Amino acid sequence: MSRGGSRTGRGSARDALPTKPCAVCGRTITWRRAWERDWDDVRYCSDACRRTGVSPVDADLEAAVLRLLDARGEGRTICPSEAARAVGGEDWRPLMEPARAAARRLVVAGDVEITQGGAVVDPSTARGPIRVRRVRRPPEPERVPR
Repeated sequence: MSRGGSRTGRGSARDALPTKPCAVCGRTITWRRAWERDWDDVRYCSDACRRTGVSPVDADLEAAVLRLLDARGEGRTICPSEAARAVGGEDWRPLMEPARAAARRLVVAGDVEITQGGAVVDPSTARGPIRVRRVRRPPEPERVPR
């Protein structure tokens, strides 16, 4: 008998636990017994996220992602490095992880989705190169005047 359910397709007990996104990096926080009394107040996934918070540069990266996507057109993608370059200029490399975190926060907000190989992936578990695109919303039905 296999442990961890994921190999058998049945899911695990951990899959049933409540989750929420980190306010800083957008990664998924899974409920723990230690947080039983304070779960509503938990906002950060780690002490590092609690210390750093969302800086003005992080807000600039989010705006750059949205601006680049709007310029690129519907259904098109960007790499987080493009937002890092737009904000950081020549010294853009230290902004790569903050750019990925900005993309994760935008996923939580419902503005974008993260893809790998053309398929939408969970931003908390995505490893390696990612692409960011606007969420495709179905067209609104036309209203017929009465």
